[in-house]
Amino acid sequence: MRFRKLKKHKKTSSINDKPKYIYAKYSYRVKAFIVDMFMIYAPILYLIAYVAMSGKDEFQSSELAPLIAISIYGLIYALLLSNFGHTPGKKAYDMKVVDARTGNSIGFFRALLRFIAFLFTATTLFGLILPFYRKDKKALHDLICGTIVVVEKKSI
Repeated sequence: MRFRKLKKHKKTSSINDKPKYIYAKYSYRVKAFIVDMFMIYAPILYLIAYVAMSGKDEFQSSELAPLIAISIYGLIYALLLSNFGHTPGKKAYDMKVVDARTGNSIGFFRALLRFIAFLFTATTLFGLILPFYRKDKKALHDLICGTIVVVEKKSI
């Protein structure tokens, strides 16, 4: 008898309590990526080409220098996402990268995996077209890592 009473009053809120999100527009995500390229990646390229090497000609002839530059950018990107939830470009457009299930910030290794998955996604171009066909605007690297890009709520 007691079990049936408990079963009657069982809460089904675990399914309905999923956090509600405002998904970031894909055009804003592209703009944020361009801002990040200018604010983070361009200075890295400049430092490697003109401080660590003797100029652009040596940088262009090197096979290791672009790999080092993209590795440094990936580490900075992962640090920013894990600590703050956004990069400078995403912050400019009030976006944040969160876990799709819980809504919490993602960790460093997951952010690094997301960056590596983005590199793969960008080379295939399939993953960059995918958000146009999904309601939640997830790209392939978001699907792989279980993340979403949401608009940060402004406190009034």
